[in-house]
Amino acid sequence: MQFKWKLIALTGMMMQLLTYANAQQPAVIPEGQVRFTVKEAVDYALVNQYAVRNAKLDELRQLAINKEVSGRALPQVSGSGTFQDNPIIQKQLIDASNFDPSVPKGTLVAFSFGLKYNAVGNVDVNQVLFDPSVLVALQARKTLEDLARKGVKKSEIDVKTEVYKAYYNVLAADKAQKILEESVLRMEKTLNETRETYKNGLVEKLDVDRLVVQYNNLKSEVVRIRNVREVGIAALKFQMGMPMKQQLELTDTLSNEALTAGIEDQKGFTYNNRIEYQLAEVQKKANEYNLKRYRMEGLPSLNAFGQGGVSRASNTFNYFEQQLWYGYVSWGLNLKIPIFSGMQRKRRVDQAFIEVKRSDLQLENARNSIDLEQTSSSTNLRNNITTLENQEENMALANEVYKTTNIKYKEGVGSSLEMITAETALLESQNNYFNALFNVIISRIDYLKAYGKL
Repeated sequence: MQFKWKLIALTGMMMQLLTYANAQQPAVIPEGQVRFTVKEAVDYALVNQYAVRNAKLDELRQLAINKEVSGRALPQVSGSGTFQDNPIIQKQLIDASNFDPSVPKGTLVAFSFGLKYNAVGNVDVNQVLFDPSVLVALQARKTLEDLARKGVKKSEIDVKTEVYKAYYNVLAADKAQKILEESVLRMEKTLNETRETYKNGLVEKLDVDRLVVQYNNLKSEVVRIRNVREVGIAALKFQMGMPMKQQLELTDTLSNEALTAGIEDQKGFTYNNRIEYQLAEVQKKANEYNLKRYRMEGLPSLNAFGQGGVSRASNTFNYFEQQLWYGYVSWGLNLKIPIFSGMQRKRRVDQAFIEVKRSDLQLENARNSIDLEQTSSSTNLRNNITTLENQEENMALANEVYKTTNIKYKEGVGSSLEMITAETALLESQNNYFNALFNVIISRIDYLKAYGKL
């Protein structure tokens, strides 16, 4: 039977250590390049990102604190032992006539009270029978655990938000790079044809130079986008908690349908859908327990105590021999009644009450903030989607204008200046499209977060 309980205790200890280890250790990443969808990137971040791992450690710490609080309601047992050597035993003067009437009154004799060697061993036991502070602490355990769990959840939502933004930002850069590279190839082809025409004396060198300038500008824009993508990948790795040296490839694609997916009326929304509001509610409960604790400080506390031990005294050091040890046992109750504390308890109650009222204000502020976020995110998302559709249409029209101008230029009825103008308009429409695409990405994520959908 004892072995069974030891095995259960050992198993519980190992599970707790494994939980702590899992919170500390990041996931093992295979060597070489890894390919992640946005969901896989988020899953990776929820395991490896510093903020989430730190929040999980805070949760484990709160669990350990709660177990410590539970231990205050259990018996407190301690043992002690004392060995004392008295080379010179203190003497006291005693009137010998008190012990022998035949001795003249006032005859003082020095007596030694005690022996050279003394040894004492005892065990003390204390048990809380009623203590208001312990009672409230036990009641508040679940609330504090809930507060720590919601702290982890909030960290996860914050990490999701940043990973989504960073991931889709890289995809937007990829799309921009692809479009610009196509423009570079198109301009390069036009430039080569113009150079051949110049060799035949059909166009001026000025026409070639204008196209060269435009061609170089496009190549510079491609280099800029590549740098933006490189920085975006580094930012994504940071938000995921991934080492910078790890090679990462993104496998998702970006489309207007994907950006508008999940956008619908949120008629079933309640404030409790937002983790920030849940945290504020739980924090209010914790503050109410704190107020209750200070109010109950005016109640009496009752403890039971017990003590038992053995002692022995001798003038010779023979403690390893079979000699008689004298035992003793005592127990009792300790009742403590607060009477007057200089109004300190009243002031602590006032402070705790103010914190509860402040929690009410925080809840009200959270509701207003959520309403504002939902209104602004919904408006921004609708406007940005409309802008994206318009810019996509403008980019298509600019591309058609460029094609028509290119055909006219090749047939000799258009000028290089018209070509430059058409190419510039196309490049501007592409930049406007990229900016609109980025704005939709950000506003969509903000919209989903505002309605508690991340």
